Amino acid sequence: MLELPTKKRTVGVIAGAFVAAVVLTAGATLIPGSEAPAPAAPAVAVGSNGSAPGSIPALQARLKRLPKDDSAWAALGAAYVQQARITGDPSFYPKAEQAVARSLELKPGNFAGLTGQAALAAGRHDFAAAVRLADQAVAANPYGPVAYGVLADAHTQLGAYDQATKAITRMMELAPGVSSFTRASYDAELHGDQVTARRMLEYALRDAYLPGDVAFCQHYLGELAVHSGDFERAREHYRLALAADPRFVPAQAGLARVAALTGNLTEAADQYASVTGRLPLTQYLVEYGEVLEKLGRDASGQWRLLTAQRGLMRANGVYDDVTWAEFEADHGNPATAVTYARAEYDRNPSVIAADALAWALHRNGDSRQALPYAKEATATGWRNALFAHHRAEIERALDLPAAKSEALVTTYNPRFDPELPALQRFS
Repeated sequence: MLELPTKKRTVGVIAGAFVAAVVLTAGATLIPGSEAPAPAAPAVAVGSNGSAPGSIPALQARLKRLPKDDSAWAALGAAYVQQARITGDPSFYPKAEQAVARSLELKPGNFAGLTGQAALAAGRHDFAAAVRLADQAVAANPYGPVAYGVLADAHTQLGAYDQATKAITRMMELAPGVSSFTRASYDAELHGDQVTARRMLEYALRDAYLPGDVAFCQHYLGELAVHSGDFERAREHYRLALAADPRFVPAQAGLARVAALTGNLTEAADQYASVTGRLPLTQYLVEYGEVLEKLGRDASGQWRLLTAQRGLMRANGVYDDVTWAEFEADHGNPATAVTYARAEYDRNPSVIAADALAWALHRNGDSRQALPYAKEATATGWRNALFAHHRAEIERALDLPAAKSEALVTTYNPRFDPELPALQRFS
């Protein structure tokens, strides 16, 4: 199934941050009078846990036999993008780049290859390129829902929310299911409509059958609950996610987050140690580091791992400046945070980038310049307690009325903890 990126859209993200996993239905259409094509390559229908009928080894084996199978090359590229997402290892991106390039070399302009290129661009946080390539894929096949999913994700990261909504609407018309419903959920959440956001996730859960997809839906139902301060409901959703797929690390991280936010810091630290040992995503490393610091322990090991991750990502063409802006603003050098935040905002002016820039400027002593970005970050109606907290702090520093923003913090999340900011970012 197509996967909704992580809420930081770092895909990271995914994260991670975070990227769209591409569902590529491989195989050629037999045109009257043409030669019969080779049997279709296995479709890559990747679940959120990375399960795939057409695995990387199977696709590699096929390509040894049929090196000119453009569909198999595109499917292999998509599988590499997915593998980068689920492992946090960006070294799979150059492999994906080679595979989709080979697909398009063999068959210029093919839908699967263009969609794979778009997903790769999104994984590397080049969202402008992802929009351009996804538009080309839509032109090649207006009835392919996958390209609309990548297009929606990229528009979201660029702050083009109306265009994202249009792409999601079209995707739902073509293929109502887990991939489209989860995107519709996030779109509703961005606009402050938590009722619709939950309903869309429940629709997605109803349609899910792969264990990874069930876990994914339960996990994000848990995330909705965390962000409103309903930790008991969140814990139950995370447990249901792990019941569906014990390998689903984000749900394990969710349980660690709930433990920390309910005051069980030692338990949370133990859980984060396990999580980061399995999947050292930047988001989890920062969360673990914050828990250690609140316990009075040394978090320098986590920060060193973060630095190593940044180097690895840059070496493989991934630019996730928003993560580093947030980290430097909260735990490092605010001036460096401003540099990262400006770079991110200039490329991808989403509300997340606006908040990161506002907070970095404020922490660097320039609250007056920060205020317009804080207002921009809170303009969509998103019930984001961290954004509201940042705006309240900026307003207070300027001797402006901050009561409204402060009230929104507790309205959105009555159990908000400003000492653990990374744990309350929308992951």
